[in-house]
Amino acid sequence: MSRSESLAAYLRTQGRRRLDRVESNDDGRNARCALALLDAASYAEALPDDDPLIAMLDKAGCFGPLGYEDFAPGEAGARLIREWEGGEPHELLLALPAALVK
Repeated sequence: MSRSESLAAYLRTQGRRRLDRVESNDDGRNARCALALLDAASYAEALPDDDPLIAMLDKAGCFGPLGYEDFAPGEAGARLIREWEGGEPHELLLALPAALVK
């Protein structure tokens, strides 16, 4: 699996989890988050592995220390992804490295 595919698979899984969440009175928050994450997954899947966004995530350690593992954003990155409610897909990918150093 390429790094782009691994990233897309992670985002798609998180999006599906948000679709499965049932919370009364969430005002559509889970649906917005799910759609944003599924959109980001589609965007990520289309990126070539040599794309600067993928390289940036690799440099931040999201694909393990050698860059060959499945996408794993760490707890801070996972929290950012879980809470993502919208924006352009590249904005989410750009925000991840900053979240990792906090």
